[in-house]
Amino acid sequence: MNEEVGEMTLRIEDLKPTPGSRKREKRLGRGSGSGHGKTSTRGHKGQKAHGQGVRPGFEGGQTPLNRRLPKKGFKNFNAKEYAIVNLKTLEEKFEAGEIVNPQTLGEKKIVKQIKDGVKILGSGELTKALTVQAHAFSTRAKEKIEQAGGTVEVI
Repeated sequence: MNEEVGEMTLRIEDLKPTPGSRKREKRLGRGSGSGHGKTSTRGHKGQKAHGQGVRPGFEGGQTPLNRRLPKKGFKNFNAKEYAIVNLKTLEEKFEAGEIVNPQTLGEKKIVKQIKDGVKILGSGELTKALTVQAHAFSTRAKEKIEQAGGTVEVI
């Protein structure tokens, strides 16, 4: 790569890093003349000089933090995690006679992520007759949908 710059020729083999921008590597255990010989900057004897040191979380024999703090709660692996939709949302986003199911809820960006299904809750009023297909319904939601002339289908 030769590029003319005035009278000087710039060549790739002439390029050098800015002085002070690159630090030399610390070469350990290469004799006393290197300044890092004999103990290789680890000091004399002891746990840190001999090997790996201590495991993460070790507090020098003191009861570690994770054992001092109390246990709290649990995760129920059988619990279903539903995407929740309220009737007031259906009232705003859907026209009378439309079919409401997880696919249409996803297309209209009402539900972002469906894990174990969709549950319809009864918050708000519904005046349109809709066919609602979902994995679960609250009792109030079922009543309100049927009152408005719609149908409820459990998937």
